[in-house]
This record gives sequence, C-alpha cells and structure tokens, in this order.
Amino acid sequence: MVHPVFADLPVTVFEEMSGLARELGAINLGQGFPDDQGPIALRRKAGEALIEGSNQYPPMRGLPQLRQAVAGHYGRTQGLALDPDREIIVTSGATEALAAAFLSMISPGDEVVLFQPLYDAYLPMVRRAGGIPRLVRLTPPHWRFDRAILEAVFSDKTKLVVLNSPLNPAGVVTPDADLALLAEFCVRFDVTAVCDEVWEAVVFDGRAHKPLMTFPGMRERTVKIGSAGKMFGMTGWKVGFLCAAPPLAKALAGAHQFLTFTTPPNLQAAVAFGLEEPGDWFEAMPAGLQRSRDRLATGLREVGFTVLDSGGTYFLNVDLTASGVDEPDRAFALRAVREHGVAAIPVSAFYAEDPVTNVLRLCFAKGDDVLDAAVERLARAR
Repeated sequence: MVHPVFADLPVTVFEEMSGLARELGAINLGQGFPDDQGPIALRRKAGEALIEGSNQYPPMRGLPQLRQAVAGHYGRTQGLALDPDREIIVTSGATEALAAAFLSMISPGDEVVLFQPLYDAYLPMVRRAGGIPRLVRLTPPHWRFDRAILEAVFSDKTKLVVLNSPLNPAGVVTPDADLALLAEFCVRFDVTAVCDEVWEAVVFDGRAHKPLMTFPGMRERTVKIGSAGKMFGMTGWKVGFLCAAPPLAKALAGAHQFLTFTTPPNLQAAVAFGLEEPGDWFEAMPAGLQRSRDRLATGLREVGFTVLDSGGTYFLNVDLTASGVDEPDRAFALRAVREHGVAAIPVSAFYAEDPVTNVLRLCFAKGDDVLDAAVERLARAR
C-alpha cells in the first residue's frame, strides 16, 4: 500500500546525528543551521506583517513585491534580467521548488544526471517522478568533473541535469570552466539544468557566485533555485525562489500550485524588505562566516586534522585518512558523538553508490566558544 520509493527510506543521517546530539547533550556541528537567529530587522518586519498585514491567500506565484525584489537582487548581484511577473515563482522553501521542478519536468523513463555527493532529497523525488538517475561520482579534494565523466552519463535519453553549487557537503564553488563544460553538454543534448543555488550568497575569499543560467545557450534551459532561508541565515523560514524562462516557469507554477500553492505572506513581505534594503548584510554575513570557517580550520589543523578547502556554504570537511584516522567516516562520527560529545556528518551519507568513506563534514556557522570546544572534543576523538 506504500509506494516503493518511500516504503523503506531510512532515517536521514542529519536526523540521526541531531537526535544523538540532543539525547547526549553534545555539540552539534552536524545539521547546517547558524546559532545566530538572523537579521532582527527582517524578524521585526515579519512580525509587523503578521499583525498588520493580510493573513489570507497571497498570489500563487508570490507577492508581487517579493518577486520584484528577487528580480532586483539577482539583477544587481548576478547580472540576470528576470521578469518578475513571468519568470519568478515564490515557493515554500527550496525543497518544494525542487519538487515542483522534478514533477513538472520529468516523465517516466527520462534520465537525470546527478552529482554525488548529493542532497538527500534529490534521489527519492527524481525516482518518484519516474526519472532514472545517472550518477556522477565526485571525489576530494577538488570535487570536479571533466569531459570524460560527462560523456559517460549524458545521452539522447538525458532530460535533466541537477547541479548544486556551491556544493553541500563539499563546500566547493563550481569553477567557471566546469560550468562552461556542463553548459556545452546541456546545449549539445538539449538538456534542461535544475540549478540548486541555495548557497549562492555564502561564498568566501573574494569569490562571486556565477549562475549556470548566464552561460551561452542556458538562459532558456535553466531552472534557478534560491533560498531566502540560506541568504539570511534563517533556515526555518522556508521561502524559496524558482527562476526560469516563461515556458518553463508556466510548468513550474502548475506543479507548485498543487504542492503548497502559496507561502506565508508575512515571511514573503519580510524577505522582500531584506532584499530591497539589505544594508551591509550580503558583505558582513559571508565575512563573519569566513572568520568562523578560519577559526575552526585553524583549530583542527593545530590538533592534527587535515582540512579540505571550503569556498562556500556553512561547511568544511576533514580528510580522516590523511589525519591519521584509520576508521570509516560513519564509525568515527558515531564514536565522536557518543564518547566525546560532538556531532558531525559522514560524507558517505551523501552517496547512493560507491561512497567516499574518509571525509567528515562539520558546520562552522556557530559561536567561537562552540567551535573551540568542538575542536577539543574532536582532538580527543582523533
């Protein structure tokens, strides 16, 4: 009586590790959320809109002022010219946006190229829509793909490719050369790209996020997905954006209409305010996270861990083998939380097949005291 895709899904590693952290009183560097509660101006605006504004159904595609604010933000920051009325849809989080994309664009038997490590929602949603996953295995330390890798998975049966950049869990910002190569394959095989760009505002060391949508031939064949929760560090808000050319957007809106239909209007109003009047948020936020990344990385290196580069997201990774740990990542993570009081995520959990088993993901979007204590506990676990 249950669809086979969902019949035997295990508890996610994020729920497992966060549950152990709560049960054991451990430091939680597993689940990716900041200690800070987000910009107070936006929270006040959300409260004001809840009390003083409408609490009835907003437009299905999103409040006009939010769609205009999204278009303005992407125009200023990424050089995109988006029509707020025809090319932007507000969703209840980026995961709902992904669901709308997969349901509206995958027919049974369509092949979908996915890059491992991958967000755990991709595979069940693609399979439930009838898609056939074609998996690419990326590996540390650079997590890059090349022409030979793409030649092996693209074919005349390929309908979609799903790209997450910056990449969770690897913390990698996809290089322009790799984006150009992927765009070439999309055009050659007439493939649509679903771009999960929720970490686009969280990039470091002077990098700038470049959307695949801006590459030659991709404007009409890209679905760009953003997340206000990640932009403003309020992961519970669940306000997402779908951006696509009008023919694609029409289909995406049709799926969205029968998923959540709409998103709380007070949160939409607050996000619009944040995008229109961000102050120095989009400079100060990544700068603060970069300092936290550097603090955690320095501490880990001082106690003997080999730390992989992190160019974006809330995460950095350690190479356990290079750090002298002769233990799989999941076993080390379970021992670290149970015996030493610090939760982390084994990167092997982000693979559906042939996993990398020696890399541990840590969230650095935490206070200095939390990061310092976590280093001490991880040192004992090592």
